[in-house]
Amino acid sequence: MTTWIALFRGINVGGNNLLPMKSLVEEIGCTSVKTYIQSGNVIFSKPGSKAPQLTKLIGETILNHHGFEPKIHLLTLSELEKAIKSNPFPGAEKEPKSLHLFFLSKKPKPLKYESFDKIKTESENYSLNGNIFYLHTPDGFGRSKLAAITEKLLGVDTTARNWRTVLKLMELANRNE
Repeated sequence: MTTWIALFRGINVGGNNLLPMKSLVEEIGCTSVKTYIQSGNVIFSKPGSKAPQLTKLIGETILNHHGFEPKIHLLTLSELEKAIKSNPFPGAEKEPKSLHLFFLSKKPKPLKYESFDKIKTESENYSLNGNIFYLHTPDGFGRSKLAAITEKLLGVDTTARNWRTVLKLMELANRNE
């Protein structure tokens, strides 16, 4: 049985788009459901499911019950594990709030590195590996101009999680196996 990690964008943040995530995915037949920090992180199992159909089913269920359809990025346990193992900034792991993984909806067009380099500070580093954009912001994610416009520069939908959250999701997903 496949363990899925669903990353919802803009859910339960600042009191907006509040969703009872656990009951929503249970309603569509998902099992072993776990949530993490109520901001759009759900781990679950659903036999015989494929990512595109499952994403559509979850999105439609939310639309029918709550009147909006959030962006949802689904990962398998092996995809999350690969994202963790591929971290190009292992030194940043000591300060997990400074390392963010942007999960991309699809592979972006080739990067225009000069656009990123003009905006990033001297201390910031970034790397694209497949559908994951890694951003190390030692001076703070909230203060980073690059973090604020990464999605625009990439030209694809993204949702970001800090290193601590990514590791916690991995831990919870491993319990489902």
